[in-house]
Amino acid sequence: MIVPRVLINLAPLLALMFVAAVVDLRRRRIPNWLTVLLMLSGLAHGFLAHGFHGLLEPALGLLAGAAIPFVLFAIGAMGGGDVKLMAGVGAWLGPGPVMLVLVCEKIIGLLIVLAQALWQGRLTALVSNSAVVAVNILHIKDLGVDHVTGTGQGCRSVARPLPFAVPALLAVLFVLAFFRSIG
Repeated sequence: MIVPRVLINLAPLLALMFVAAVVDLRRRRIPNWLTVLLMLSGLAHGFLAHGFHGLLEPALGLLAGAAIPFVLFAIGAMGGGDVKLMAGVGAWLGPGPVMLVLVCEKIIGLLIVLAQALWQGRLTALVSNSAVVAVNILHIKDLGVDHVTGTGQGCRSVARPLPFAVPALLAVLFVLAFFRSIG
């Protein structure tokens, strides 16, 4: 359960994540001013709480939050704003919790996409396209990154791609609610 002290302590993170989710839902883009503000406020939060020693955890979280999404960005599976958003979440929560948020975000995103594909009658196409992309990824050495990226971009299974910030916000809330050592 989220305790009131944690909510107050992390209110800027939650507010910025909510704004990111709304903007991403409407525009399918997360603006730089928002992601930079998220990163800087996370670093400032650590500094204000613990001085210069308080910068290590947020800095490591920022790097951890950007690392895995950057790999996905490099192959065209994720946007740059999504990478910066997770870096900002990492600056607020630290390296361990941001990895948990990433895992939860992927699960929540999967459930949303499955529901969306089912609703649109495109579940078979989603499963088929996912299999094609998975086989391409397994053979990336033989096929090359450009081929795998092109295949992934050509295998759209739903009418509108999922805005990343929505499941990311839900994942942050889930992690904060069920993991007491965070915040």
